[in-house]
Amino acid sequence: MQVVSGPFGRQKVHYEAPPADRLLVEVERFLAWLNADSGEPSLIKAGLGHLWFVTLHPFDDGNGRIARAIGDLLLARADGSPQRFYSLSAQIQRERKDYYDILERTQKGTLDVTAWLLWFSESLQRAVDQAQLTLDAVLLKTRYWQRWATLPLNERQVKVLNRLLDGFDGKLTNSKWAAIAKCSPDTALRDINDLLARGVLSKTGAGGRSTSYELADG
Repeated sequence: MQVVSGPFGRQKVHYEAPPADRLLVEVERFLAWLNADSGEPSLIKAGLGHLWFVTLHPFDDGNGRIARAIGDLLLARADGSPQRFYSLSAQIQRERKDYYDILERTQKGTLDVTAWLLWFSESLQRAVDQAQLTLDAVLLKTRYWQRWATLPLNERQVKVLNRLLDGFDGKLTNSKWAAIAKCSPDTALRDINDLLARGVLSKTGAGGRSTSYELADG
């Protein structure tokens, strides 16, 4: 099996897997190691397991997905918990280019996998950091809506407030409110003024056309 890219006739070979007549023996060795107490620290074993399987490359397609699943399996064993709140697979998907680069360098290099394990562990840390950011955002949103649970709001107001809580890019103006809520500028202004009066929103900017709005503090 070969991993190639580029148009037909000008393909670039990124990696060539072990030949078919060796594959059965190599896979059996891998599975024996995978399911044994082989002595490596758990996180190191997760990185090695991912790399080993994707290097064997036994299938026409799906090797990367299975390798990520193997890595996640070994991380779950390392955590000693059936539940995990981070996803290394998702992090690798977010960093696909860097992942393929380090994978190709490792597979074409010597048997030294230090650089791969370093990248794997750093990617794992970024996955945990991303999970923490997501959790913080969920908790912030939950606390916000608990605070205003008794406030009567229409669907437009709920929709735009959720956009602000999710991280609105730029400044929220009357025209942007109207675009998000799919309403007229006059309706948008009534929604905004209602929230200003209730202390949900506050004004920013110099006034007039420059007026924008943000979630009120406190």
